[in-house]
Amino acid sequence: MIFKRKKKGADLGALVSELQQAVGARDGARTEQAFIAVMGALEQAADSELTEAGPRLAALLPDFPPVGPRPYLANAAGYCVERGAEPLACAEPILDAVRRDLGDALEFARRWTAAGGAGDELPAPDEEIIDDALLARLGGNGDGERDGDADRDGDGERDGDGQYEALRLALAWCAAESWQPPALAVLLRDREVRRRYAAALLPVCRELADLRRHDLKCLYHALAVLDDEPLIVLHRPTGKGFAVRIGGIGDNFQLHTLLAHVLVGGGHVPGVAPSAESVRLATDPAPAQGLTDTVATGAFELLAPDGERIWNEGLPTDIPLVDGSRLLVLDDPSYARSWNADRFFPALPGTAELTGVLSAEETRAWFARTSAPAGAGT
Repeated sequence: MIFKRKKKGADLGALVSELQQAVGARDGARTEQAFIAVMGALEQAADSELTEAGPRLAALLPDFPPVGPRPYLANAAGYCVERGAEPLACAEPILDAVRRDLGDALEFARRWTAAGGAGDELPAPDEEIIDDALLARLGGNGDGERDGDADRDGDGERDGDGQYEALRLALAWCAAESWQPPALAVLLRDREVRRRYAAALLPVCRELADLRRHDLKCLYHALAVLDDEPLIVLHRPTGKGFAVRIGGIGDNFQLHTLLAHVLVGGGHVPGVAPSAESVRLATDPAPAQGLTDTVATGAFELLAPDGERIWNEGLPTDIPLVDGSRLLVLDDPSYARSWNADRFFPALPGTAELTGVLSAEETRAWFARTSAPAGAGT
């Protein structure tokens, strides 16, 4: 949860209206005062107020200056989504802002690297790094001023040189992780949000995460979630094949549990089925409340068609596409393994549905696309 709840306070709707008017008037001092008031009222507002305020707050994001408190505004809108505001109504401005700032963070990294020497590591994402020397390295003129006095045309941007852009890139680098909570708020609560926006944002998130200066694991996992995804599953020891449809699964621990539930619990392959509680934790539509001590036990070895292991710590997107379908091979576990059964995303229930048992001919055809020989059952 982005914020904690407090007692009922000021009229949030009226405060949001004041913020909208201040932003529309491009009045910096008034906007700052109204924004502080809105942030103070959020934790005290009733859910009905938050439901109405969420889309209004999200809609203000494009008009907030990039060197202003945009991540905080996005977090306010995300909190409203957590309390019942419509995710799809808030998603576009939030995720557009996320994409822009992550892109700016990447541009920061490119400029930093281009201006440095060999072995010059990227700095920690901390605003304490921002000084005249850093801004000059990014293409600014060395004037480290960060107030709005140089914004003579009222557009929220500094005028006349590259200083404003350098500051914008530096702040984006420092704030990248701050965009995760509002992004997760909308991505995890609406499959349509993921369908519309995840594909465009995923490459930017992956590229920034690969620099290993920001912890973007949760955002990356959320953007990579598969929904309504067909999966061909081959069980090598028995030589059987299955068509499964999965969705909303945050990692392969959860996938492993659900496949064991469907295939072992359904009596299709031998083994020990997962406990009812571990299945409930993976699939319950209600958001998970806190952590449990429930343990899930591995029933399979998860393998790619070429025989390479697919790790439980990974994602269903790690399963390769073969002839247009994701193809997973299950083998007997090479060693006993177990894990905590809590799902990666408490707000996102997973699904796995057996949609068909493949015929012997279909199964042989799919096994022929793998390096794993089928068992005696074929």
